[in-house]
Amino acid sequence: MMRPVHAIGVHTIQTWDELRKTVTPTTHEWLSWSLAASTFVLALMTFVSATDWGLGRLVLTVFG
Repeated sequence: MMRPVHAIGVHTIQTWDELRKTVTPTTHEWLSWSLAASTFVLALMTFVSATDWGLGRLVLTVFG
């Protein structure tokens, strides 16, 4: 069994090794992914709003 101080040291070294492997996205990649995410969120918001509005109208028509 490892001592707690040794375990923390091993964890820290492994964390830094993994962080060195990360790649920073280019400006083009960052803008592309931001646009894609924004478009998806906007489409999802539109779908949920339209569904809410449509079901609200349906409920008012049926029980109204």
